[in-house]
Amino acid sequence: QVQLVESGGGLVQAGDSLILSCAASRNINSINTMAWYREAPGKQRELVAGISSTGSTNYADSVKGRFTISRDNAKNTVSLQMNNLKPEDTAVYYCKASLVLGSWRTYWGQGTQVTVSS
Repeated sequence: QVQLVESGGGLVQAGDSLILSCAASRNINSINTMAWYREAPGKQRELVAGISSTGSTNYADSVKGRFTISRDNAKNTVSLQMNNLKPEDTAVYYCKASLVLGSWRTYWGQGTQVTVSS
């Protein structure tokens, strides 16, 4: 079992920056992949960025060069640095953890709202 708690969302203007954090209830060294997803009104949830236990990262094309995902193993947190935010980045952002506990398991946080005004 893994509990995930996101924080750091808010209301900002276009061009501003935000940092989202996801705190995990267990040692993230044991978590194969952690990722940030987002879900905008009327749209499907989509992958924003992911990071593996080895530090490999991947990003959605729409955020490449603006967002950076990182993990702090000592604090069991994964962060998403978001720069040059755009109104189309407005969404609820969710943290996801994927790991093997007998079989592959996936856990989600409760989400944090990011709103970017133009």
